Amino acid sequence: MTHKTLLFALSALLLLACHTSQKAQSAPPAFVTWDKKMVELGPVKRGEKRSMTYEFTNTSGENVQIDSVDACSCTKVDFPRGVIEPGKKGRLDVTFDSTEKEKSETISITIVFKNTHANGVPRIEFVEYKFEIE
Repeated sequence: MTHKTLLFALSALLLLACHTSQKAQSAPPAFVTWDKKMVELGPVKRGEKRSMTYEFTNTSGENVQIDSVDACSCTKVDFPRGVIEPGKKGRLDVTFDSTEKEKSETISITIVFKNTHANGVPRIEFVEYKFEIE
C-alpha cells in the first residue's frame, strides 16, 4: 500500500469517526413537552383569584408519573396522580389567589416526577406565571 493510499484511508476513517461521534451527542427527546411554560396573567387586583392550565404530553417513551408539585402558598395546583402513558397528555390545573400579594411577581411551579435520570436523580420540570398587582 502506498503512502498516499494509507493516508487517504486513515483520513476517511477519521472523518467517519468524527461524524459518528457527533450523531451520538445529539440531544435526547424531551421527557415531556408542554403546551406552554409561562402564563402572563397581566394586571390582577389584590384579592382576585385566577385560574390557568398547563398541559403536557409524555414524549419520553416510558410511563411517567408526577411525585409532587411545589409552588408559592398563593398557588393551588391539582395534578394527575396516576401514570401517564407515552403519547398521552396530562394537565396541571392552577389557581392563583392574590389576597396576600402586594407587588408584581413571577411564580415558579416545580414538578417532580417519580421517573429518574440514568444516574438516579429525579426528573424535574418547571412552569411559571407572572402578574402585575393593580
